[in-house]
Amino acid sequence: MKRRQFFKIFLTAILFVAFVSFVNAQNKVLPNVVVLATGGTIAGTGESATGSSYTAGQVRIGEMIDAVPNIRKLANLTGEQTANVGSQDMSVEVWLILAKRINELLAKDDVDGVVITHGTDTQEETAFFLNLTVKSDKPVVMVSAMRSSTALSADGPLNLYNGVAVAASPLSKGMGVMVAINDAIHSAHAVKKMLTTPVHAFMSPEHGQLGTVNFGQVEFFHKPHGIHTINSEFSVDGVTELPRVDIVYGCADMSTDLIDIMVKAGAKGIIIAGVGDGNMNAGTLEAAKRITATGIHVVRASRIPVGTVLIEGEVVDEDYGTVSSDELNPQKARVLLMLALQKDKNISREKLQELMINY
Repeated sequence: MKRRQFFKIFLTAILFVAFVSFVNAQNKVLPNVVVLATGGTIAGTGESATGSSYTAGQVRIGEMIDAVPNIRKLANLTGEQTANVGSQDMSVEVWLILAKRINELLAKDDVDGVVITHGTDTQEETAFFLNLTVKSDKPVVMVSAMRSSTALSADGPLNLYNGVAVAASPLSKGMGVMVAINDAIHSAHAVKKMLTTPVHAFMSPEHGQLGTVNFGQVEFFHKPHGIHTINSEFSVDGVTELPRVDIVYGCADMSTDLIDIMVKAGAKGIIIAGVGDGNMNAGTLEAAKRITATGIHVVRASRIPVGTVLIEGEVVDEDYGTVSSDELNPQKARVLLMLALQKDKNISREKLQELMINY
């Protein structure tokens, strides 16, 4: 009798433990992720599933989230429509709104990460700007698409699913702002749009991608390069605009007229997307030397998509008052120069060179 009672109690205990485990599994606490939408191809629609023509920013964020199967199993999601533009129309105004809202959200204990839907054309610039101005080590992940939502084999839904998975993963803490696209995870510093229309348009040619995300399974290979987020010296608190910085594209027999026009229009800095190793013709070098002497910063970048612009190569920057962009492409060098000038309008050439190397 005692043995029977023992087995009865033992069996009851096992069933109770199994029931508690089942309930706990059903009530598993999911991370809280906020999706901020800005428009772009990922929210675009077209008249034909097999045509290349479409209009960006037609699908609102709630519809986008609801269209992705099982995405709510990854995280508790809320969506906000921050902007609704094609990324060719992305602006400093939207950048500032995004950065301030992200900082506000990530300061909350009940927000674990942020995902941003964005167009691909200027995604790397927005990512780099946020990488320098977000003040949290919680994940911030940008997602986009090369095909509109109505296109055959649209890539947006899986990119959004994977982006939420990256933002929800504890592995993503401290990795800075990331771009999740085409099953790859890229850092904001390294990522570049290398192709015009294919789904594998984004690469990180200097440092390699940070990791992979395959149907929600996240794996990282290494840490991101450069100073970012909580260690960045830049802030958007109280900032309503950024100093004007323009880009000049280098070419054979380039004229200095555009540089003079930009200075006259109020540019506080100029990025020259030079040929090869940030080179430019003799006339442009003299124009650069002339305007740097007036306190306007000139940064030598390159129109070549991959590689480093040497400080003492064919052009010795100290001789002309210029600064090398190091491995930053022209558009990212522009972002960094704008933030540097916003923080200190009298920033020295030496300090600016240090920033280009370290960020």
